[in-house]
Amino acid sequence: MATTAANNVAVSMLRRIRLNLARSKDFPNGSARHGYEFVAPLDEAGHIDLAAWREARNECTVRRFWGNERPERGFLVHRAGGARGATWIFDYDQGAEEDDEAGYRFGDHAFARGEYVSLRDEDGEMHTFRVVAVEPP
Repeated sequence: MATTAANNVAVSMLRRIRLNLARSKDFPNGSARHGYEFVAPLDEAGHIDLAAWREARNECTVRRFWGNERPERGFLVHRAGGARGATWIFDYDQGAEEDDEAGYRFGDHAFARGEYVSLRDEDGEMHTFRVVAVEPP
């Protein structure tokens, strides 16, 4: 019974977060055609809640959209290692690590409209994104 109650709380914390590519050398105006949409449990301050993620991890999905490329789908995953002992990644193939994209200090960032976050893509390049939406899934 306690697990069900914890799971219900975790599910109620889920938010769909949309990140659009921020201004860069290649995209001086940013790009709404390049980014991510992912689901994560956020606390009242807008931070990803690790305990809630553990309860609702199967609901924490990601969709990468990148111009004319076919969208990729995967999961938001918390891994040991990295800064402060853990890293949030987007994992598109659970059997391979080369496709993982790591959020830069995702555990420290508040996901609120207008904020900026960075991700390191599978090629090791860092890109900055603007949070354009945070809403119930």
